[in-house]
Amino acid sequence: MNLTLQTNSNMEMLSVVIPAYNEENYIEHVIQRVQTAHTLGMKLEIVVVNDCSRDQTGQILETLARQNQAIRVFHQPQNMGKGAALRRGFAEAAGDIILIQDADLEYDPAEYPDLLGPILDGRADVVYGSRFLGAPHRVLYYWHYVANNILTMLSNMTTNLNLSDMETGYKVFRSEIIKPLKLRSNRFGFEPEVTAKIARLNCRIYEIPISYSGRSYAEGKKIGWKDGIQALYCILRYAWFD
Repeated sequence: MNLTLQTNSNMEMLSVVIPAYNEENYIEHVIQRVQTAHTLGMKLEIVVVNDCSRDQTGQILETLARQNQAIRVFHQPQNMGKGAALRRGFAEAAGDIILIQDADLEYDPAEYPDLLGPILDGRADVVYGSRFLGAPHRVLYYWHYVANNILTMLSNMTTNLNLSDMETGYKVFRSEIIKPLKLRSNRFGFEPEVTAKIARLNCRIYEIPISYSGRSYAEGKKIGWKDGIQALYCILRYAWFD
């Protein structure tokens, strides 16, 4: 189906949705970086979903929200995963554009203008930030890189897209694209699921090179090999079912 969408003249607010789980060492710094990011003239709201953290993440968020009314905090009743936190964030977001920001320091909010540009100038409905298009990135795990390439290739084969980084954490949507989607994945299966579903909408999708400062497991990285298996399942499931 083809979509008739708003022009950029109607874009007034950017909602940055941040899922957070046990990020007491990073969450305040990330929010500060988001607050100082250049949003190309758009008003900013920050929607943080605390996924029932066991550390001080929730308390830090409540303190920040009391200091700034643009920060809106929602607490999950139990730990449900990144995908479930994002669903909650999308439902609560009030912006015309919705941008996903991870709660660690792997992705840099200074690159918001590059990510927002294709949507605001009317070229795109969805933007993916790609870690593999030539921007600087921290050198880490080879097998993660291989797994990402395999999952991206399989996703592309089922969606007929030519993405270079389906698993990227930086995804930006017009709100009328992402809000109506019936998303089901609770964990990192969100990435292939949302890719499959926006592909069916014939959205105009752009990729933008982004820098990437990946974390090691010692620094708090959470995704593991089981999530890779789940992503493969989601690629196959959402390619032909649901």
